[in-house]
Amino acid sequence: MGEPGDDERFVMRVSHADRSETAERLKLAHDEGRLSLTEYDERLQQAYAATVRADLDRLVTDLPPVERTTLPSVRAEAAQVEKAETRREHLTEWRSWAGTSVVLTGIWVVTAFASASDGDGLPFFWPILPIGIWGAVLVAQFFFGTGDDEDDDEDDGGGDGREARRRERD
Repeated sequence: MGEPGDDERFVMRVSHADRSETAERLKLAHDEGRLSLTEYDERLQQAYAATVRADLDRLVTDLPPVERTTLPSVRAEAAQVEKAETRREHLTEWRSWAGTSVVLTGIWVVTAFASASDGDGLPFFWPILPIGIWGAVLVAQFFFGTGDDEDDDEDDGGGDGREARRRERD
């Protein structure tokens, strides 16, 4: 069936999200002084009454184009996604820490039983060093962040690789 042509696009029915996006564009235009309050109100009413794409396009044709990513709702949604991704990464770090702790403790238990047969008692619990240091780093990251929040916004190759992983997934 392919992509809808221009004629089909203008008669396509619009969704609530389309209406809200147009309303945000109108609000930005009003905030910039491009629309008077009366004109903004009229266009806003028309935007929420629109049924097809042509109705919405007609309301913003005399306004400069706005990138979708600059709309407040899109930025808020992106912030929520970023927050969820950060939380998921944090939980993944803690799972790795817990798994490594179990493995190191298991190694210590095996070596402790092997050396306990000598009658010397239990050896020093050496896994506390890597477990403790790694845990302290994770707790510090939780409270103070990773310290490279500025680098995530810039495309200079810095940061912790989150942006690169995100691009790979997309």
